Amino acid sequence: MENKTNDFTSGSIFVKLLKFMMPVLGALILQAMYGAVDILVVGWFGTTAGISGVSTGSVIVNLVTFTVTGLSMGITVLIGRYIGERRPERVGKVIGGAICFFAAAAVILAAVMLLFARPFAILMQAPQEALDLTVTYVRICGVGILFIIAYNLISSIFRGMGNSRLPLIFVAIACVTNIFGDLFFVAVLKMNVAGAALATVMAQAVSVVLSLVIIRRQELPFTMSRKDICFNREIKNFVRVGTPIAFQEILTQLSFLALCAFINRLGLDASSGYGVANKIVSFVMLVPGALMQSMSAFVAQNVGAGKEDRARKAMLTGMGIGASIGVVIMILAYFRGNLLSMIFTQDAAVIARSAEYLKGFAPEAIVTSVLFSFIGYYNGHSQTFFVMLQGIAQTFIVRLPMSYFMSMRPGASLTEIGLAAPCATVFGIVLNVVFYLYFTKREHIRDEKSL
Repeated sequence: MENKTNDFTSGSIFVKLLKFMMPVLGALILQAMYGAVDILVVGWFGTTAGISGVSTGSVIVNLVTFTVTGLSMGITVLIGRYIGERRPERVGKVIGGAICFFAAAAVILAAVMLLFARPFAILMQAPQEALDLTVTYVRICGVGILFIIAYNLISSIFRGMGNSRLPLIFVAIACVTNIFGDLFFVAVLKMNVAGAALATVMAQAVSVVLSLVIIRRQELPFTMSRKDICFNREIKNFVRVGTPIAFQEILTQLSFLALCAFINRLGLDASSGYGVANKIVSFVMLVPGALMQSMSAFVAQNVGAGKEDRARKAMLTGMGIGASIGVVIMILAYFRGNLLSMIFTQDAAVIARSAEYLKGFAPEAIVTSVLFSFIGYYNGHSQTFFVMLQGIAQTFIVRLPMSYFMSMRPGASLTEIGLAAPCATVFGIVLNVVFYLYFTKREHIRDEKSL
């Protein structure tokens, strides 16, 4: 088993964390490219209304995708905990229960996206020119939601086992397929937004099918039988851990939905500019996102092995890695946002509005690395209820009120609206520091009582 999984409970924290994080980061880069290609190809070969349609539609689809990702984090943490405790026999039951649970979820989510695509688009205040395009994008992605969920489930399983390389391969397959699909459907067949959505679904389907073929050839560190594929008690365990994370993701994505709606009211140029900026933002957030996923698996193994000091050192190491890289990314986003935006469109007005938003958002590259290292640490401890609470506080106390206030001002600036994100994150860091002091004191008292 040792040669098939990464043992995070011994050796250099920096080396092992970085070694595990790099494939995770690579997978996230490809995922970001996967989403960015839709905007890029529609921007070059489609219409400005198409950019807005993909932008608004993808925010709605991301609400579903990131909720599933958050819920599947419970699987990653549970598998990591069982491996750290040297109980691989329970991993098969976790996976079997997850298959049943997420299959049922896929059917429900597909129905919701098909039936409520238009009400969602209207609620998002999609510009009239882009309303029908937004509905088309959401409905086509809804048909393929099963493949999106299957990819996230497979990736969460392997990250829990300490294998971040296979998820990288899976998303690489999807990314390459999506690029060819976008070029064929949008550039050649001139299908605009519908083509971008079809390419997305096709890419996920190909990725899932090929990933299953690859998995069958792997020697896995656990056993699993058909009897494990049922609604078992492990569902309750990973849902208990994953639900607060998923709920936090729902709130975060709802805040982005609200932000998108605020900006949509400012006109088509602002809506499309935000859509372009949002794709660049997805790249800015790659390092923090990789840190959080890696930290959750790293800490979970060490908690299972009873190595709390090593878990804390891993969190601090992650903060240092993320903040160092974040400085470079912040400078690029703040001073060269227009050059980044030119990759996606040639429309001067859209480029200007995109760069305007990125200026305010830029500090997020640094502060989110600190926040997400905290969150990964708490996820690894199954302290996901607090993670949810701090997410709620950030969203409703800072991010949404500030965004709304800035968008309602005469001559509203996208820079000021973009600044709401780093302000909310700084507030979240303060909450996490306070909880860290409480949590470590509580654990210390508990350890003393057990002696």
